[in-house]
Amino acid sequence: MTERPIDELIKKLTNDSFEKKEFNRRNFLQGAGKIAGLSLGLTIAQSIGLGESMVNAAPKFQSYPFTLGVASGDPLSDSVVLWTRLAPDPLNGGGMQHQSVPVKWEIAKDEHFRHIIKRGTEIARPELAHSVHAEVDGLKPNTIYYYRFKTGHELSPVGKTKTLPTAGESIASMTFAFASCQQYEHGYYTAYEHMAKEELDLVFHLGDYIYEYGPNEYVAGTGNVRTHSGPEIITLEDYRNRHAQYRSDANLKAAHAAFPWVVTWDDHEVENNYANVIPEKGQSVEEFIKRRAAAYQAYYEHMPLRKTSLPNGADMQLYRDFTYGNLAAFFVLDTRQYRDDQANGDGTKAHTEESLDPNRSSLGNKQEKWLLGNLGNSKSHWNVLAQQIFFAQRKFGTDTTPTFSMDSWDGYPATRQRITDYVNNKNLNNLIVLTGDVHASWASNLMTDYNNQSSKIIGAEFVGTSITSGGNGADKRADTDRILARNPNIKFFNDYRGYVRCTVTPEKWQADYRVVPFVTEPGANISTRASFVYERDGKGLKEVEANTVPQGIKVSKEVEEDRNKAHGRAHEKQMEKKR
Repeated sequence: MTERPIDELIKKLTNDSFEKKEFNRRNFLQGAGKIAGLSLGLTIAQSIGLGESMVNAAPKFQSYPFTLGVASGDPLSDSVVLWTRLAPDPLNGGGMQHQSVPVKWEIAKDEHFRHIIKRGTEIARPELAHSVHAEVDGLKPNTIYYYRFKTGHELSPVGKTKTLPTAGESIASMTFAFASCQQYEHGYYTAYEHMAKEELDLVFHLGDYIYEYGPNEYVAGTGNVRTHSGPEIITLEDYRNRHAQYRSDANLKAAHAAFPWVVTWDDHEVENNYANVIPEKGQSVEEFIKRRAAAYQAYYEHMPLRKTSLPNGADMQLYRDFTYGNLAAFFVLDTRQYRDDQANGDGTKAHTEESLDPNRSSLGNKQEKWLLGNLGNSKSHWNVLAQQIFFAQRKFGTDTTPTFSMDSWDGYPATRQRITDYVNNKNLNNLIVLTGDVHASWASNLMTDYNNQSSKIIGAEFVGTSITSGGNGADKRADTDRILARNPNIKFFNDYRGYVRCTVTPEKWQADYRVVPFVTEPGANISTRASFVYERDGKGLKEVEANTVPQGIKVSKEVEEDRNKAHGRAHEKQMEKKR
C-alpha cells in the first residue's frame, strides 16, 4: 500500500526526533506545524462524525443519567450556556448507546419552577459524548435564574445561574471567586464545598481542571489519598473518562451548580508543560497531535462553553472577553495553545538570547493584538486578565545569577513588556491579573520595571493556590523568606490550598485568600488567611487582614522546585511503563 504524503512526513519527523539522543522541541515544532492543521482536522472530523446518528425519542437508561450534575457558563447580559452530560456509567465511556437523545431544558425565576421563563430541547449526540450545551437567549441582565434538564423519565438536579449586567451599566460592586489546579489524587475538594456556600456572581477556573497522569504517577508531598481511574490518558475515551471522574465529585458538582463559570485551560488538560503542538517529551508527532485533538474535544464536551468554542481543525477558540457593566472588563487568555516553545529546554534557568528574543510570544500574534486592542478600547473601571501563568517577575537563583521559570511570563519577557508598555502608554493603572498554575498563593504589584522599585505601579496580580494539587501545604515553605527578599514587588505568599474571593467596587479591588489547612481528609474548615486591597493611588497593594489558620502547619520543608521535581518523577514512571 502506497503511503500518503502526510504519512511520509509524519514518519520522517518521528525518525528525526527520536533517532537523536536528545529530543529537540524546536525542530519538532518546525516540522509538526506543517501537519498539525491537517492531522488535527482529520482527527476531529472523524471523532464528531460527518453524518447524523439515529435519534431515540423515548430513551431508557440502565441507571440515573445525570451523574455528572449540571453547570452553566459563559454568561452574557442576555444569555447563558446550560450544560449537562448523559452518563449513566461515567467512568466507562458514559454507558450510553450510540444514539442521539433529546434532552429538554427549562429555566425559571424560582428554584421550584413555578415561573418558567423559557423551555427548549437539545440533542445529546454520541459524537460529543452526549453532552448538552444549551445557549439560552432572551434573558434579563444581572438576574438570577434556576435551570434543570429532563430526558425520558429522568430529571436532573437544579442549577442556579446569573446573567451579567448590561455593558456600560453603572455597577456598584461584584463578588466572584477564582480557582485552579485540582489534582484528584492529591486531596479532597473541600474548598469547593465551601465555595458553593459563598454569595458569588461568577466563578473563574484558570486551568488544570484535570490531570493526565496514571494512578500514583504524580504524588503529592503529603501522599495521594484518591486514585485516578485508568492509566495515563491518551485517547478521546481516556480523556472523557478522566473528566467524568473529576466531575463525579460531589463538591465540584455543587460549586458548578451554584454559579456560572468561565473556564480556560492550562497544560494538564492535555499534558504537563506542552507548548502549542510540542509535547513535554518522548512522543511522536502523530501521537501528540492526535492526543491534543482528543483532549481539546473532551474539554469542550465537559465545560459550559458556547458552540463558538467547538474544536475546529487545529484550533479551539478559548480566549474571549466578558464585560461586567462598567465595573470590569475580563479578558480570558489562552497561554498554552499558541505559545512559542519554552526557552532553554524549559525549567528554571538564567535568561539567554533565546528567552530574551523579542519575537517569542506566550500568546501568539493574533491573540496579543486582540488583547491590546481590547485594553485600548476598554471603558471599564478595571481591566482584568484571567489567565494561567505567573505574570509578575519572580526571581530565583542568586543576586548575581538570577534564574526564572521558563514556563511562566518570565520565560516570555518580551510579550509581558509589550503589554506593560501598552498599559503604561495608555496611562492605565487599573490592570488586575488573576493567575493559577503554581499551587500557592501570591500577591504582587505590577510594575513598569521590576528591577527599579521606584518605577510606576500599573496594577496588581493575585495568584490563587490550588484546590488540591500539592497536598496539604503549609503557611510558608523553606525557601519563602529568601524568595520574598529577592522580589520586593511580591507582597504575600501562602502555601495552603483553597481559592481567592474578590470583591470589586469602582474605587477598590479586594482579594481574600480563602484556605483550608488540609486536603488529605475531608471536613476542613475554611478561613481567610489574608486580604489585600489595591486602589489606583500609585501606592500598590495593602494588606488589610491577616489571620492564622487553625490546624495548619506553619513551615514545611518543601521548596518551589519540588513541584517540578514531582512532575519529573511522574514522567519517569510513565517512560518506565512504556519501556
